[in-house]
Amino acid sequence: MLRLHTPPTPDTDALLTRAMFPDPARLQATLRRYRTDPDWQLHTWEVSGMAVSAAGLTVSGHAGTVQHLGTHPDHVRQGHARALLHSLMTALNLGTLSADTDEDAADFYRRSGFRIQELPSQWERRRYRCTLGRRVTSAGVSYVPARRVRRRHA
Repeated sequence: MLRLHTPPTPDTDALLTRAMFPDPARLQATLRRYRTDPDWQLHTWEVSGMAVSAAGLTVSGHAGTVQHLGTHPDHVRQGHARALLHSLMTALNLGTLSADTDEDAADFYRRSGFRIQELPSQWERRRYRCTLGRRVTSAGVSYVPARRVRRRHA
């Protein structure tokens, strides 16, 4: 079940750190940002009252960006992270959701319906932009690999 705007706890910190570079100073600075920066949102997927997956997002208009996504080791490959992301698109009325990630996570995003595009990288590892769109029709809601992010100009 989706839980919006979850207050950070040691449990959510543990989920998020599974998706972070393992440098203690960077970990603490990033976790602090979820507590202090209103633009950094934390949402969870719960099973039997326990947070099993957490997503850290930033949102601008109808576009969301996944900053971090982590799932409890006992609950991986059970669809919780995918359900969390798809539910967030509807709950937050997002037209697109994107994530910049490495090869390890790109397959997850591909299996979750995202379009995968390789990015130039300054590191030794390949980087990818993963983008998912949401289409609402009279027949219902569908999630589609987004071709490009459309931006409205004021």
